[in-house]
Amino acid sequence: MMIMRSFANFLQQMKKGSSTFTVGVFSRLSKSADDSKKEWQRYGIGEDVRKLCEIGQLKEAVDFLHSLDHLSFQVDFDTYAYILQESVNKKDLVQGQRLHAHIIKTGFLPDVYLKTKLIIMYAKCGNLVDARNMFDNMSERNVVSWTAIIAGYTQHGQGEDALGLYCLMQRAGVKPNEFTFASVLTACAGIGARECGRQVHACVAKAGFDSHLFVGSALLDMHAKCGFVEDARQVFDKMYQRDVVSCTAIIAGYAQQGKHEDALRLFSQLQGEGMEPNEATFASVLSALAGVTALEHGKQVHVCIIRRQSHTYITLANALVDMYSKCGSIEAARTVFDNMSERNVISWNAMIAGYGRHGHGRNCVQLFEWMQQTCVKPDSITFLALLSGCSHGGLVTEGWKYFDAMTSEYCIMPRVEHFACMVDLLGRAGCLDDALSYIRNMPYIPDGAIWGALLGACRVHVNVEIGKCAAGHLFELEPENAGNYVVLSNIYAAAGMWDEVVNVRKIMKDKGVKKEPGFSWIKVRRVVHTFSVGDKSHPKTEEIYVMLERLTEQIKKAGYVPDINFALHDVEEEQKEHILSLHSEKLAIAFGLISTPQGTPIRIVKNLRVCGDCHAAIKFISKTVGREIVVRDCHRFHHFTDGFCSCGDYW
Repeated sequence: MMIMRSFANFLQQMKKGSSTFTVGVFSRLSKSADDSKKEWQRYGIGEDVRKLCEIGQLKEAVDFLHSLDHLSFQVDFDTYAYILQESVNKKDLVQGQRLHAHIIKTGFLPDVYLKTKLIIMYAKCGNLVDARNMFDNMSERNVVSWTAIIAGYTQHGQGEDALGLYCLMQRAGVKPNEFTFASVLTACAGIGARECGRQVHACVAKAGFDSHLFVGSALLDMHAKCGFVEDARQVFDKMYQRDVVSCTAIIAGYAQQGKHEDALRLFSQLQGEGMEPNEATFASVLSALAGVTALEHGKQVHVCIIRRQSHTYITLANALVDMYSKCGSIEAARTVFDNMSERNVISWNAMIAGYGRHGHGRNCVQLFEWMQQTCVKPDSITFLALLSGCSHGGLVTEGWKYFDAMTSEYCIMPRVEHFACMVDLLGRAGCLDDALSYIRNMPYIPDGAIWGALLGACRVHVNVEIGKCAAGHLFELEPENAGNYVVLSNIYAAAGMWDEVVNVRKIMKDKGVKKEPGFSWIKVRRVVHTFSVGDKSHPKTEEIYVMLERLTEQIKKAGYVPDINFALHDVEEEQKEHILSLHSEKLAIAFGLISTPQGTPIRIVKNLRVCGDCHAAIKFISKTVGREIVVRDCHRFHHFTDGFCSCGDYW
């Protein structure tokens, strides 16, 4: 009777928890202790445990085991293994720990298999300390045990610990299997340990696993993430069998290395071969499309995602926000963002960064204020995007406010990139002396990004002395970067110091540093047309120049005056004006006007910063022709509509 009373609470709880619970369990619990024990000894308790787990009552299943302690009933191996697997599947650490406690309490001696299951359970649930304790206390280990603990460290981003265990495994004389190699290669990819990855690659080849699907995917992912996408491609081409994971890994590798055309070309090829893309594939493709500003293709991929009903995946929604903002359609990016049922910090970062990229500083601030009202906490990337937006929008006061809030409110230590944003913020606002003083007193050694931000500001505000100082540091840090020499030369030219311009160009020649030529390109009917200054290589050159001449006459009548300060050559004013009229972005716009339907937007991409004269001219052109003109230069987007630019002439 005493034993039966011990079941009372448990039985009552089971009845309340599930009206459909197995009649057999109730009937066995309702019998006398001796009869219950005899019946379970005859039939075993595994069936009852499984039925509890099948209806989602893992906790009740563990409660059930603990309730049998009074019967001194020995739970069998299969039952423990089954509940452990359920704990792994549900990532339920509490029930896994309770089961482990039951094993210890009852004196059951688990074998290697069951101990390995415990390692897997702890690792999957994020408790690496107990997983490692379990592993270290094993008197006997097999390859599965080693692989379980290595995979646990890898999955939780502790690649160095995973590689350390792999070395210990080799010293212990245990031969890795394909799953071991896959986990070790993933660890190498996670920490960028390419040399170690190459050594593992050699071991993989020696063991004959290089053609294995899992190992091959891990190999190409390791090479790609370590920056050697061509090596990854060689692995990919040699694979006898490929799946969507391996295909996605190589596409992602191309996209991450900036080889967007290669990524899109391979995606098209694999689709032709019958590959069915998954969410990760689409995310990588969207990243590649963003890199080449292929808005129309991006829209087509978006349609495919909607048809597959994958648009609710937060990763894909984030990728869509990023793609639209980088392709110049900030409105579409905001529409996707607003329609997301769930947002994480990456969602907010993508949208804030998008607004900053388009010069909408106020929108960055408003979005961040809204973010603060949610349960999503900003991270260092959030503040980097926010400070950049404040810089592009000229919001000096707001920039200082949020920079201070990083440490005072969010305990986020600013990195050198955040300090570079503050230098850019001060520089763009014309506070060059303050910016230089800030650099000299910052807690980091200034890098090229910081001095580059100051040099760029000196170009805008034509400050020769501070520009020389910034350039001097850059020449030491980045002696092969032609852009720094060019900016200093432009500062001298804007100040009329032509002898210094000649001197800088001589230094470039002596050092073998070549200036990157300026190009602008426009896509019309899926064909990319590229233009350089004074370009006459296009088949429609005659029509382009006729349109350009007509545009120049029209905008001059509307009030446009060429700013010859941006013709950085020591020639007569009339010749300077002619040089300005042939800048690559003007040629691209002229071609766009003769090649696209009236009323449609014209989208131009330029590899360098748009010059001040072109910026002024395009404002007049947008009003004269009644078309929106979107220009993406190396820093940001400019949306020209009806004579105005989205940057507010602050860039």
